Amino acid sequence: MFIETETTPNPATVKFLPGRDVMGDNGTADFREASTAENSPLAVRLLEITGIDGVFLGRDFVSVSKADEADWFQLKPLVLGAIMEHFTSGQPVMLTEAKTNDAGAADTVHDDDEVSGQIRELIETRVRPAVAQDGGDIVFERFEDGVVYLHMRGACAGCPSSTMTLKHGIENMLRHYIPEVEEVQPIM
Repeated sequence: MFIETETTPNPATVKFLPGRDVMGDNGTADFREASTAENSPLAVRLLEITGIDGVFLGRDFVSVSKADEADWFQLKPLVLGAIMEHFTSGQPVMLTEAKTNDAGAADTVHDDDEVSGQIRELIETRVRPAVAQDGGDIVFERFEDGVVYLHMRGACAGCPSSTMTLKHGIENMLRHYIPEVEEVQPIM
């Protein structure tokens, strides 16, 4: 099994591409500690590695975040080994097939108003595919008093350039298409 790695704009996160579906069409999943990852044998395995403090499972990738004091030179072989062991073991990535942690999926959320629907559509079609290429995800939470609230996940969470992405990228795009949008704010 050959697993590719890609750097992300977040120096604490590396994107691992195992060459097969990870979550496929079952959404995404974000885990910050092993105790919350019991539904994912892969995430548990990765979070047991000392120095790993986050695992984000995407369609065909795994983004792994390290603690500040940890070093990718030492961690990368351990992560590659854990991912390879998982996929060769035949265990599922998730123990249940339900969509996981995908609060922004357009088919599962009904918007209260037209503006929220327009925002959600732009996030789903223009933003999420772009940030997935960098190993992350951005999910629409709500629109309130001219402010769009978004969850930053995977490589996007804690990324030094995430503020620039939000303010100069997403906010400008949303304001261009939807005049009611005045600002974009992250939800931690």
